[in-house]
Amino acid sequence: MSDATANRVELTDHWVATIPDEGLRRAYPDIHHNDTAWTPIAVPGLWRDVPEFSQAEAVLYRNKFDRDTATSGTRTWLGFDGLCYQGDIWLDGTYLGDTEGYFAPHVFEITDQIAESTSHVLALEAVCRTPTDLTAKRNITGILQHWDNLDPSLNPGGLWRSVWLEDTGPVRISTLRISVVEADAERAIVEFNATLDCIATHTVNLHTFIDPSANTAGSGEVAHSIDEHVLSAGQNQIEWRIAIDEPNLWWPHALGEPTLHDIRVDVRLAGSVSHSRKRRVGFRSIELRNWIASVNGERLHLKGTNLGPVKADLSKITADDCAETLQSVRDFGLDLVRIHGHIAPPELYREADRLGLLVWQDFPLQWSYARGIKPEAERQATAMVDQLAHHPSIIIWCGHNEPTPQTARPGHRDDAEPHNRFFRRGVLQQELPSWNRTVLDRAVKKAIQSADPSRPVIPHSGVLPHPPQLDGTDSHLYFGWFQGEADGLGALAARIPRMTRFVSEFGAQSVPELATIEMAELENAPLSEINWEYLTDTLGLHYDIAKVRLPFSAYTTFGQWAQATRDHHCDVITRQIETLRRLKYRPNGGWCQFYFADAQPAISCSVIDHTGHEKQAAAALRSGCAPVLPLADPLPVLSAAGADQRQRLHVVSDLRDALDDARLEVTLRSSLGERRWRFDGPIPADDVVKIGDISWKSPTTNERVEVELRLLADGIDAVSTYSTRIDNRLGVTR
Repeated sequence: MSDATANRVELTDHWVATIPDEGLRRAYPDIHHNDTAWTPIAVPGLWRDVPEFSQAEAVLYRNKFDRDTATSGTRTWLGFDGLCYQGDIWLDGTYLGDTEGYFAPHVFEITDQIAESTSHVLALEAVCRTPTDLTAKRNITGILQHWDNLDPSLNPGGLWRSVWLEDTGPVRISTLRISVVEADAERAIVEFNATLDCIATHTVNLHTFIDPSANTAGSGEVAHSIDEHVLSAGQNQIEWRIAIDEPNLWWPHALGEPTLHDIRVDVRLAGSVSHSRKRRVGFRSIELRNWIASVNGERLHLKGTNLGPVKADLSKITADDCAETLQSVRDFGLDLVRIHGHIAPPELYREADRLGLLVWQDFPLQWSYARGIKPEAERQATAMVDQLAHHPSIIIWCGHNEPTPQTARPGHRDDAEPHNRFFRRGVLQQELPSWNRTVLDRAVKKAIQSADPSRPVIPHSGVLPHPPQLDGTDSHLYFGWFQGEADGLGALAARIPRMTRFVSEFGAQSVPELATIEMAELENAPLSEINWEYLTDTLGLHYDIAKVRLPFSAYTTFGQWAQATRDHHCDVITRQIETLRRLKYRPNGGWCQFYFADAQPAISCSVIDHTGHEKQAAAALRSGCAPVLPLADPLPVLSAAGADQRQRLHVVSDLRDALDDARLEVTLRSSLGERRWRFDGPIPADDVVKIGDISWKSPTTNERVEVELRLLADGIDAVSTYSTRIDNRLGVTR
């Protein structure tokens, strides 16, 4: 629900821009400066869309607009909803101030300037420097400027959201933070924190209205409160709470209906509305205990994915784009999206609320930063909460993704060792204190907690247990890619259970269909003719990993090798998800596959390519998210002839009701014929249960052996399949 009102006008026309030099920086704010030779530029938009600005790190903007002089008692404001990354703002030759931060609104009062004339010139310099030292970055832009899966040559700088003018009365609601601090079937408590900007000492009334939203069944006012406050000139902090009896709760889609309510706060002076703000909220409670989440008291094993920018150009992301992406996430059977390393456009959070998807929100810190950013990071962390706290979908805040140095360019990783179970270098980095992890992340966590004590906050993601508490956070476990073999996760869970409490990243890269990356003509090309530098530096292939996982010597053509990456990607996703679902609540609270969709042409871990088409691994993710899933211990890729095989059988159910009369049918298929087992019994609700074991001996001939599990119960028909290839070269076991 937008704050836009009838008193707001967006400045979308008549923008021009140019590259700055020192002379221009001194002259361009002047109202009479000649900008006829400047280049027209779209706002909202990124400057890289203009060819002559594609390599720029700073751009000057000017906009000429007309505005009637305001009536007595009216204040006028200039706002920037998204300026990436820093700005210096001028109006009619008067300096208004500077900005920093790409996602938070920046607002300036311009009442005096508007009163002097009806014609005005807005001038600004926007700056977004490309980081030169990747271990000491200064821009808090997260993955937008440092990530494997976005081209680092694409600068995110510009006015990527609206620039607007707004009239208010003597008092303006500068910020309005709304949090649901308590909610159950009997009562919900909504907490409000507002900053009111008052022109002089006044007594005002705050009116708070809570109503069913337009897409919610029902009618009638839920609550209306009136509070009187005496305000001084300047900024005033006001806090209040409203209790709602027998609320209609918001539920994630797996548990119920995502019911929403509209809230409007009016500040009234002498009976007239001076300013108004609107939000759409849901009443729900959140608890995270040992990484097991409960919503409204109902436990939920979280199945999730990481979500990068829906498009590489944030300014081009529409509400329809957000709706389509999140509907696809939900259709996969997923409960949770981790907004990975960035703040998304507001439309995405509104869609998550509407669809009943849960959100893990990262603060935009990715890898390591310079020491001087701590105060700015604290300020922006508070601004993030101010902007997003009212969304019921957001259930966890995270301060920093992987707070360790990463200096390699996209396509190269200097922390991966495929033949080892863990990153040796990564373990050492995480065991020793560091300024990013120990000082910066603690400060960011404290700032978020101070602004929003209603949600869990973790200081960082992907940090191993380390002194003094040896607790750690969630885990990033890329078995089958960055470290170890694809089936190594189960062994780790047995040795160090806390490492699998919540796995927020896992996966492997695969090549999409070659036509989508304009390489269809290379289907039959020998690998020696492939431009691996292009695949690595532009498309993001982890070349150093891929050549170990899938040795080039084993394949004749690029098409064969590309297909092998797809098969491997499927195998990794299947093995990781099945292992984690088998560990449901003991100790695993959930997981997030890395990652959902590409924003640009890429060789990546995604399951959807940049054109919106599903990659082969999408089927593995969808199958792994089925609400009821029969599971067997995975089989090795290769088995010796005559080898003894033993598989434990489990069934995991996310249903809220038990399946009383379930039957598990197991079929072994080989050249020896078929062998069958049958198990009958109940499947408990929201749990995982061991069904039994099967034992069998591999054939002595080279062939593929398949084991099929089929669960039948009360309308459920769920199938899982496992296979191994018998290879006589491994020897014959007798």
